[in-house]
Amino acid sequence: MPFKHNASRRHRIGKMKFKVTNWAEYEAGLCRRGSLTLWMTPEALSSWQAPKRTTRGGQPRYSDLAIETAL
Repeated sequence: MPFKHNASRRHRIGKMKFKVTNWAEYEAGLCRRGSLTLWMTPEALSSWQAPKRTTRGGQPRYSDLAIETAL
């Protein structure tokens, strides 16, 4: 059996070290973990949108400031 040869050295997922007792607080903490707040100046917001397109259709264009902020 080739897979049993290194079985003693393979990574195993350990057991949980603590038991969650307050599930509401635990769930709220998980939601806050993904929260991100950005503060932008009014000058940045005014230059956020790219100029209007003169042709129909196509992909939307973004201003250089919007692209640099996303990176």
